Amino acid sequence: MAEDGRRGWEEDERGPGAPHQNFVLMEALAEKLKVLNCDQDLLEKHNMKPLSRHYFVSSPYLAANPGEQFYVFTVMAAWLINSAGRSFTKPREDDEPAATVANILAELRALGVRVDFPPSKLKSGSGEHVCFVLNMLAEHALRRRGFSFQRPNYPTESTEEESLIDDHTEPAPDNVDRVAEEDDEENLVDLEALTLQSTLQEATASKPGEILRSALDVAEWNLEVERVLPLLKVIIRTDNKDWRIHVELMHRHQDAIKSSLHEAKGYLDKLEEDISRTMEKVSSREKYLNKQLEGVIGEHRATQAQLSEVKERYRGASGGVAQRTQLLAELSEELEKVKQEMEERGSSMSDGAALVKIKQSVSKLKQEIMSTDVRAGVVAHMLLHAKLKRKSDMSFRMHAAA
Repeated sequence: MAEDGRRGWEEDERGPGAPHQNFVLMEALAEKLKVLNCDQDLLEKHNMKPLSRHYFVSSPYLAANPGEQFYVFTVMAAWLINSAGRSFTKPREDDEPAATVANILAELRALGVRVDFPPSKLKSGSGEHVCFVLNMLAEHALRRRGFSFQRPNYPTESTEEESLIDDHTEPAPDNVDRVAEEDDEENLVDLEALTLQSTLQEATASKPGEILRSALDVAEWNLEVERVLPLLKVIIRTDNKDWRIHVELMHRHQDAIKSSLHEAKGYLDKLEEDISRTMEKVSSREKYLNKQLEGVIGEHRATQAQLSEVKERYRGASGGVAQRTQLLAELSEELEKVKQEMEERGSSMSDGAALVKIKQSVSKLKQEIMSTDVRAGVVAHMLLHAKLKRKSDMSFRMHAAA
């Protein structure tokens, strides 16, 4: 939305005639190319078609092949650069568009022209910027040749009316045909003739008395109408969206399909016959081979049946072997455990370490018994000593009491 608003504001700033500026630039470019003799020096040498007066205005003029318009633009720009006195290699169709456009703009800047737009504006091969670049290059080419446009000398009103009356003279038939052919090629209305006609109408409208009292002869008037009628011929450009064009294309395609179908039907019928004959040969050959190999096929089937039986027996035997293998693994594991226990017991029986331990234990018990006996003797001695002391104390108390 912002871009649309900015674009609309720029158009308002440039004025209401901005959309038609491209046509004005292209008209000026066409006149300059005529002066430079572009048709003979460029288009005929490169086998190009003559360009219309609005060729570079927009891309819809070459909607079927948009790349052609860009190629024509690059070739013409290279020719104009060379005509302006600078060396520039002619671009090819397979060149990179961005590089070609950059080289053209570099040459344009070298000629002193200010370029304030991006190179991508020229990749379409049409538009205002393309017309601007070609116009600047054509202007420098004309300047190098010493050509310059001069201001027109506008005739007075009386002279214009006289020239208008002189133009009403009968032209030669070949001249009329040539003008008609030019109108057919360019598909444009003769604006100069319409301007002169409007001027004549204004001049005659200012004199209503003469119109009411016209002294023209009917025969001369009819001759004048026949002379001017080819010049007033207007050819309307057909629109691709018109339903008549689509209907005509449909009929044309239908006729092409019918003719192609009639031609292809013969080839298809012949191909069908060839395929049918080949299929019959293949089927007959297959039947012959089946008869010849019937015994071998029977033997093969019997062998296949025997092979199936052997496979079934092998599966059964394989299942029993797997069970017995598992049982053997369990028995082997138990046997290993028994062997390990026997080895441990045999090693313990042949080893004297246990006897040594027993002897050490016995000696240790004897020492403990001896220490216990000594402690018991000491305790008995202490008890005896205590008893004797108590008896002596009792006898001493008794003698003291006596």
